[in-house]
Amino acid sequence: MIIAANLKTNLTRVQTLEYVNKLEAFLTANNSSQEVLVFPATSSLNTHAGKVIVGAQNAYPTTNGAFTGETGVEQLNEFGIKTILIGHSERRHVLGETQQFIAQKFDFYKQLGFKIVYCVGEPLEIRKSGEANMMEYINAQYVGIDVHYENLIIAYEPVWAIGTGLTPTLEDIESLHAKLKEKSTAPLLYGGSVKLSNIEEVLALKSVDGVLVGGASLIVEDFSQMTAIAQNLQK
Repeated sequence: MIIAANLKTNLTRVQTLEYVNKLEAFLTANNSSQEVLVFPATSSLNTHAGKVIVGAQNAYPTTNGAFTGETGVEQLNEFGIKTILIGHSERRHVLGETQQFIAQKFDFYKQLGFKIVYCVGEPLEIRKSGEANMMEYINAQYVGIDVHYENLIIAYEPVWAIGTGLTPTLEDIESLHAKLKEKSTAPLLYGGSVKLSNIEEVLALKSVDGVLVGGASLIVEDFSQMTAIAQNLQK
């Protein structure tokens, strides 16, 4: 399974280095065979070799250039980064990234062979508007995306569940994941208030191939335990 940590705008470079090293030691000591991804804040990126795959939370579709405040491939290459998170709900809803720009970014990093964790999901008002509207909303987030890309991982995040402590029912997760599985054979992660208390039952669902963890991943001991739970399930 794939167990991913999105650290968002948290932890300094020193703290992140300690986090990754502790996680690496845990995975090695427990002979973990899970695919473990960590997405630190951009200023906290560092070179790492081992079981932990370090990725970028965001980058601009450019090698370098006059894009003030952005990160390009040249900067990612310095740290050997070949994994990127694209389409996260906070990039869409807080920072205003359009589907057109997200698709442009996707295509750029696809051409470079990056492993892409691509996020889709819906806000609460869309979910409340009915299943047809919800699926139309989510389907629009696939426009311009190569769902057959060999290095693609898709993460479904109900936007209303992120950081709220709320989660869909297990039946809801299974049902929606089954629909999304019809759109792509890429591994499909669940994200949205995943924590130690619910990760085992979420990972046990047939259509769930892993999780994308936000706030609950900030404590490395907790996130390490999540990887151990995944290891014990051994899908």
